[in-house]
Amino acid sequence: MKNTRIVFFGTTTFACGILQTLIDEKYNVVAVVSQPDKPVGRKHVIQPTPTHTLASQYQIPVVQPDVLRNHIEDVLQYEPELILTCAYGQFVPMKILEYPEYGCMNVHPSLLPKFRGGAPIHHAIMHGEEMTGVSFIQMTKAMDAGDIYAQVTTPIDKDETMAQLSERLLVLSKQMIKDHLEDYILGNLKPVVQQEDQVILGLNITKEEEKVSFQSEEVHALYNHIRGLIDWPMPYGIVDGKRMKFTHVRMREDNHHKQVGEILGFTNHAMEIACQGGILEVFELQPEGKSKMSADAYANGAGRQMIGKVFE
Repeated sequence: MKNTRIVFFGTTTFACGILQTLIDEKYNVVAVVSQPDKPVGRKHVIQPTPTHTLASQYQIPVVQPDVLRNHIEDVLQYEPELILTCAYGQFVPMKILEYPEYGCMNVHPSLLPKFRGGAPIHHAIMHGEEMTGVSFIQMTKAMDAGDIYAQVTTPIDKDETMAQLSERLLVLSKQMIKDHLEDYILGNLKPVVQQEDQVILGLNITKEEEKVSFQSEEVHALYNHIRGLIDWPMPYGIVDGKRMKFTHVRMREDNHHKQVGEILGFTNHAMEIACQGGILEVFELQPEGKSKMSADAYANGAGRQMIGKVFE
């Protein structure tokens, strides 16, 4: 069944892991569909998407429609018998979903029906979840709402960041392809309907969500918020009218009586900020207009002058 004609839809580095697994497992990937390449940096140099780069290394044709519904035939010309998607970034039209003999399947890094949408890993951490996983589901018109054919679970460490969890979920996703894709094609997997009353959305992170508020979030929620956005798109707070990104943090519970959001000082290689019910320890940060630096380096520069300043 590995001769089945597969068209893979995916764009990101995470999706690259799935594509590489299909290639390594000798599946017949006849084309890749990716978001368009985009300009990067000050010089706006066109940068191929991760899946475009990988597919080109194996001489696999790549389709990159700006609007997929306007390029349906560009995809169907490859006569897919199965479509597999992961972190593609556009809705797939019904004409494409209904075309393959074996349907259209999706690898989604959450325990559906929790966290449907484009940022499930971020939201699992931001919501303080203790468990997450990967779901292998059928694609439908509704976002991430199809029947579940396989799931694997894993605990979320209390200090794990989005980037760290993403790496682990990619390992599980690759193993899921190895363990279950052929069985799916052979018809050996039984679908389980998602429970709509348990749905939680995990939509793409908004600009507003990138900002953390010391005044409105207690220490556990604040800590979950911050680590759920490391290392992308990077959380920030506002102090003295300027942004400060947090790139490596820890928290501790503390029944202090300090002003919430106040920078208390620098201790044990960390900048300490008073929170509701605890202390945020910032080991690495990026002040507005500066490069990323350690708390020690910041303390030796402008940091000491910030003691007593208060985050919003």
